[in-house]
Amino acid sequence: MAADWPTLSLTSFPAGVRQFDNSTGKAVDRGRTLPYHFGSLDLSLAGHVNILLGRPSMLQLLLALVLVASTALTTLLLCLPLQYRRGSPRRATDKPLDASKLEPEISVQVLVLGDIGRSPRMQYHAISIAKHGGRVDVIGYQESALHPGLVDNPLIAIVPLAPPPSILSLAQKCGVPFIIIGPLKVLWQIWTLFHVLGYKAKPSRWLLVQNPPSIPTLAISLVICFLRNTHLIIDWHNYGWTILSGTRGSSHPLVKISKRYEEVFGRYASTANFTVTDAMARQLMNPPYSIRSQIFTLHDRPAEVFQPITDAKERQIFLSNLPDTALEAKNIIAGKTKLLVSSTSWSPDEDFSLLLSALETYSARRSQTGSLPPIHAIITGKGPQKELYFRRIDKLKADGKLEGVTILSAWLTTGDYAKLLACADLGVCLHMSSSGVDLPMKVVDMFGAGLPVVGYSGYESWGELVKEGANGRGFETSERLGELLVELLGKGGEKDLGVLREGARREGSRRWDQEWDGTAAKVLGLINSGDGKPGCC
Repeated sequence: MAADWPTLSLTSFPAGVRQFDNSTGKAVDRGRTLPYHFGSLDLSLAGHVNILLGRPSMLQLLLALVLVASTALTTLLLCLPLQYRRGSPRRATDKPLDASKLEPEISVQVLVLGDIGRSPRMQYHAISIAKHGGRVDVIGYQESALHPGLVDNPLIAIVPLAPPPSILSLAQKCGVPFIIIGPLKVLWQIWTLFHVLGYKAKPSRWLLVQNPPSIPTLAISLVICFLRNTHLIIDWHNYGWTILSGTRGSSHPLVKISKRYEEVFGRYASTANFTVTDAMARQLMNPPYSIRSQIFTLHDRPAEVFQPITDAKERQIFLSNLPDTALEAKNIIAGKTKLLVSSTSWSPDEDFSLLLSALETYSARRSQTGSLPPIHAIITGKGPQKELYFRRIDKLKADGKLEGVTILSAWLTTGDYAKLLACADLGVCLHMSSSGVDLPMKVVDMFGAGLPVVGYSGYESWGELVKEGANGRGFETSERLGELLVELLGKGGEKDLGVLREGARREGSRRWDQEWDGTAAKVLGLINSGDGKPGCC
């Protein structure tokens, strides 16, 4: 019995194309063109082209989007950074375990979006963690020498960040506006931070972040901690927006954005917070920050390398071997020349003109009285305004306004810098707090070496470190600094300087390890807290 075939409407069809015959139910060749319709479905050549090349239906579009989305999601999941997982107990075996191959229970990433070598507090964090058996990845730019305690420690790994492309620096020098250079630099930092924190560094239990800079550090750190099951600790040294306002002005839109950004991420991102002063901790607890997580004050304290040198022979050997003091070593030891040391960043945050004007005043007074000793001043540090000020110094010398005053610039190793402080008569700090609640670590180092300090005192937290008349003296103008130099370095100042020196030694007697073990070690779970529970979470 012949099969029932559907009725085909034949009109025209391309020659040589096979078509069905209604009577036989078989396909036959036709020599003429007959487009045909199978029910309501267009089976013409044009219909095939439309289906293959264009006019997709809504269902087809949705299916394509689902396919793309699922592929992207699968790829993303496969590429996500590894998460931190606390190690499970090992099964008992007959073979003894090699302790050197055991993974430390506490692991920390220490992040500095800056030069690691010029971030002493973060280096001290890493060394202290390693002392307690924790594994540390120190992440940041490698632009200067590292602390010796970081270099050969098997528990500490340095994971460098790639610096921004040199073309950005070149463009900035050529006058390209900050509004263009800034975002490009931030985009580069976002990529490098995510790549290093998420893939190059091992998963860690903690991520300890220096703030400032806050952009983009806090945002990227929050994302990484979410993806890698890591706890975030913000180490508040200052506020990024206050530093930016010093160069852009408080009303600048970028400053307002930066402030709001820092408030929001500071409030919600961290598991815990460290601050350098009690005043800063109080600010962060209250509006506009209103930080909800725990805040611990962790004061800067001198490292063990900063120690007083009381032996005159040891002082003379060091000063004689240091090129910057070799010619004046005997006079310095004898007290005929006063050695003054200041460390500066050569930036607007530290107004070097205050010291320079004060030295002019001292030189003029010395010329008038003839009783003041010469000053041998050594200025350490690097920064953008260094060349500008030394051109000014050369001009003052040529004009005879720095008679009896020698000013030299030096960049020293940590060990030599510590010994220089211990051999000096007076330290000068020019730090001006942009927030009013941070403190200069250079004063802490000076106290560790037993060196009395005169420093800029026009901000709230100054009194947390320097006690007026006990371990240092404060000033707010170059005139007052000049008076202090005359008062303390003149013949009648030996007694007052001796009192300040004793006070500096007492203040410097509490060391970084003591301060850190009492606070940070407990937060990180390296030492049990008072309730017997490790860590803060």
